[in-house]
Amino acid sequence: MSRLNIDGQPGATLLALAGDDTFPRLLRRNARTWGGRTALREKKLGIWHPIDWRRYLDEVRDLALGLVAMGLERGDKVAIIGDNRPQWLYGALAAQSAGAVSVGLYQDSNLTEVAFIIDHCDAAFVIVEDQEQVDKILGMVDKLPKVKAILYWDARGLRRYQHPLLRELSVVQARGRALGAEKPGL
Repeated sequence: MSRLNIDGQPGATLLALAGDDTFPRLLRRNARTWGGRTALREKKLGIWHPIDWRRYLDEVRDLALGLVAMGLERGDKVAIIGDNRPQWLYGALAAQSAGAVSVGLYQDSNLTEVAFIIDHCDAAFVIVEDQEQVDKILGMVDKLPKVKAILYWDARGLRRYQHPLLRELSVVQARGRALGAEKPGL
């Protein structure tokens, strides 16, 4: 059986990726190779905003280190609920970068479904998009004793929320940047 590379020519594309065999490693390679070139785009108020490979890597690294600083350990699970946004990808790759497993949940899942999946997969952290998802998790948090923190990326409507498990994603990333500066090889 013949394998084709990206150009459609016979080759061993999989062998070329041998040293970059995980998504976090591919992200690191792409950031080194393409740096300032656009990796992702996000539409805000009708305008597309590019995210380059370097920033993509920085966002993931900072979140991974922030999660580690909060107690994430190899093999832990990180549940993620939200729209198709860059932060969703940051969460999945950050979990993988730290040796954890990301578990995606549909944002339109009801309270019972979400509680079952989060508890069944033993999620230690839950990353959510907004107030709707925060409310969903807080509505069942007493049934989720393994959850150490609930992180959110869209703070609209959450200003007065005071639950001890709630953390804004950008604050966790700032903690990760601090840990990265303190321990550059981590």
